[in-house]
Amino acid sequence: MKKVILTAAAVFAFGFANAQETKFGVKAGLNMSNFSGDVEDNSAKIGFQVGGFAEIKISDKFAVQPELLYSLQGAKYSGEGDDLNYNFSYLNIPVMAKFFVAEGFSLEAGPQLGILTSAKVTDGNDSEDIKEFFESIDFGLNFGAGYDVAENINIGLRYSLGLSNIAKDSGDDKISNSNIALAIGYKF
Repeated sequence: MKKVILTAAAVFAFGFANAQETKFGVKAGLNMSNFSGDVEDNSAKIGFQVGGFAEIKISDKFAVQPELLYSLQGAKYSGEGDDLNYNFSYLNIPVMAKFFVAEGFSLEAGPQLGILTSAKVTDGNDSEDIKEFFESIDFGLNFGAGYDVAENINIGLRYSLGLSNIAKDSGDDKISNSNIALAIGYKF
């Protein structure tokens, strides 16, 4: 964990030292999340994300954008008379490489570290804390696109592909997060 934090700090320091321009901002959006892998009878769950970012322009065509996002994710299960909602809260730290392919339009990709802050399952009015059954760290890879609708306003669509198994003691079974986010950001 220390190596990940030190590496991220080095990337940010290099970016700030060589940046042409840095803009800070806030963003919020809707998530449509689900579990993928060795799961059945699950469906997508709607959540939200909110946080901040720094867009560090390296050149006219390239920027690095580290973010810090609070994200509500999870999945729904229906079967055998149960309707279960898995409600997970993550503190996500994506570091996106942004390529500006046309005026105001960018494509982006990059890794993401997720820190699980809460995990609960609800069945009707009953809720149970299940955080102990899930890994506290999640790694993923993000792909997306963004468009600057105004000088300081951006709309983005992003897919997050979970790379790590989030279930503890799952044997050979693998469960990963997947998330599609539609967000609007404001640059200061």
